[in-house]
Amino acid sequence: MTIITQARSLQENLKKNHKNSSVGFVPTMGALHAGHKSLIELSKKENEITVVSIFINPTQFLAGEDFDKYPQKFESDKKICELCKVDYLFYPQIDTIYTKDEVLIKAPSYKGFILEGENRPGHFDGMLQIVLKLFNIVHPTNAYFGKKDAQQLILIKQMVKNLFLDINIVECDIIREANGLALSSRNSYLSSIEYTQALAISRSLERAAKAIANGQRDALAIQALIKDILTEAEISNIEYIQVVNRDFEPLTTIELKNTILLIAVKIGTTRLIDNFWL
Repeated sequence: MTIITQARSLQENLKKNHKNSSVGFVPTMGALHAGHKSLIELSKKENEITVVSIFINPTQFLAGEDFDKYPQKFESDKKICELCKVDYLFYPQIDTIYTKDEVLIKAPSYKGFILEGENRPGHFDGMLQIVLKLFNIVHPTNAYFGKKDAQQLILIKQMVKNLFLDINIVECDIIREANGLALSSRNSYLSSIEYTQALAISRSLERAAKAIANGQRDALAIQALIKDILTEAEISNIEYIQVVNRDFEPLTTIELKNTILLIAVKIGTTRLIDNFWL
């Protein structure tokens, strides 16, 4: 595995040594877990070369969020990448990626400003900015993103389409712990009591999915069911429970194979999201 910190150096290596190779790309903010590992393994399976980036992107954090304390575990991350036989690990510093006077990227006026965008205004501008920069550095054939960040995934796919980028975006299923909790780098912030509370998130989605399988199609009823389960677990800070289609339009009636159930809550000071795709 080759570790590279400069964008130009990575570009030159890929162009010189792998000009006609398929390149899989897994962009991350580090603190790698089994979810990231599943993306890397799929990239290794589907491509001749796999690039993983680790960069905690400052432009997608709002004032007061956890940029300064976001988990940094480079040595363990490097070991995971080595064990997964990653070809290139791109590990840039902020001044490699950003200058003082940047060309800005704006999220779309609807999908970028609902749900996560409403609760974190400006977050998606910064997210799309860094993803576009990384795409232009790596020029991947395939790029791998988890479904856990559903709105992020939808917006990245839209950016690729709108900007005519020749990149295939691969949607990857959420990886969960045995108890159902969706893997997240922020799970490490939870106390033992908060961790137990957080289990209600996936439990509520599972119960909602079962209700839909049994014929429930009323989106409001599904939202109420999820809220009841979260409330029973004493999760009071619920930012949203939403039922949308794959274009992130709110639904009143469940559409099989075209519905996403979305949850965002705060447990203590930790913000967690989860979802279920139908």
